[in-house]
Amino acid sequence: MNWEIVIGLETHAQLSTASKIFSGASTAFGAAPNTQACAVDLALPGTLPVLNRGAVDRAIRFGLAIGATIAERSVFARKNYFYPDLPKGYQISQYEIPVVQGGTLSFVVTPRNGEPYTKTVRLTRAHLEEDAGKSLHEDFHGQSGIDLNRAGTPLIEIVTEPEMRSAAEAVAYAKALHSLVVWLGICDGNMQEGSFRCDANVSVRPAGSDKLGTRCEIKNLNSFRFLERAIEFEARRQIELIEDGGTVVQETRLYDPARDETRSMRSKEDAMDYRYFPDPDLLPLAIGAEWIDRVRAALPELPAARRERFVRDYGLTATDAQTLTDTRATADYFEAVATHVADKKAAANWVMGELAAALNDSGLTIESAPVTPQQLAGLIVRVADGTINNKTAKDVFAALWARAGESADAIIDARGLRQISDTGALEAVIDEVLAANAKSVEEFRAGKEKAFNALVGQAMKATRGKANPQQVNDILRRRLAG
Repeated sequence: MNWEIVIGLETHAQLSTASKIFSGASTAFGAAPNTQACAVDLALPGTLPVLNRGAVDRAIRFGLAIGATIAERSVFARKNYFYPDLPKGYQISQYEIPVVQGGTLSFVVTPRNGEPYTKTVRLTRAHLEEDAGKSLHEDFHGQSGIDLNRAGTPLIEIVTEPEMRSAAEAVAYAKALHSLVVWLGICDGNMQEGSFRCDANVSVRPAGSDKLGTRCEIKNLNSFRFLERAIEFEARRQIELIEDGGTVVQETRLYDPARDETRSMRSKEDAMDYRYFPDPDLLPLAIGAEWIDRVRAALPELPAARRERFVRDYGLTATDAQTLTDTRATADYFEAVATHVADKKAAANWVMGELAAALNDSGLTIESAPVTPQQLAGLIVRVADGTINNKTAKDVFAALWARAGESADAIIDARGLRQISDTGALEAVIDEVLAANAKSVEEFRAGKEKAFNALVGQAMKATRGKANPQQVNDILRRRLAG
């Protein structure tokens, strides 16, 4: 039997407000355990929550970016459950009326075997909530420690419809969402620190069926690689279980990367098990049109719009535009280079090629690249005007990378790298090369094109790589034709 995988994702993005959602306490990562837990986080008697306006701003920003409806009135609820890292015994979240409703996200999927295609997934909702604390198991023998620093951190939980059909689609969606929330400046996206993590709801059904199978939720996946592997394992597990006559049980599972498998954590709760009810200490959230308009006016140019503009105004291919808008920082860097050079395609090639490789090798982000956009633009201009050739330009780029603050012109002059473009000087060099390589000349005239390349190499060697390659080719062709 052929099977279809059905996937929906719930993503938690920590909002970068620098303070907690209902207390205003600090949320700096890396502090000693329990040094940032305040009275509100601990639900001490007499404490009352007060909503962080900055968290709402960021939720509105996200909703506008995905074309969602921003609720004029939304309600905070108490989600009741017992867990050691939840000191209140409930989590303040939103249930019946979330702040963001609907919306879509489009992204490119690149299967391992197959052509890339564009997928659009509908979002069900995005709601504000507070994070719980963190249980620590590694450093305690036979016990668990509880760190409540993260309790009360503002989150936006983004829920999709079950419209993804492969691990590749789920990963592509998660990467696109990650890029968007970082682009918007509402989340730093640091998955290692838990700022962005995913829960995957996975089920299987016979191909062609429109009835959903029993789903299992895989919790707290904090890397795209783990997300992909967890979904692939879970789908195989469910298919094998059904084909062997078993039944999938709705439950919450954890992914163990060491064993590359999911394992049962607890039976999956339904909404009724959480006993949701409106939080009596928080008034309904009212968002007026003026507030929405103010947030909309401050929105940056969104990735899709920027891609379209790069194709339209700079003549880039859709693939190049997609790569250059993977992050807002990359798009900004490219555009800063492109505004100073005539050849926009050359600017794109340098950013995606030599610069990207250097960043990858050094483990740096583009924001901390030692070569500024202005320096790179200066280098591209010198290639375009014939001062240096492409091979020499790569050497100059390496020098720029190693010696921050220098200009391409300074390095070119200091190393005597300016290209020889004087026709008379090149003709004299080529005449000497032809005289010294009579055999290659005979082979070329006998129809061996490789002999021509050998002559070009000898001319470049004679000029220590400084000759203009195009002029060398043109002069050689003329001489050999004569």
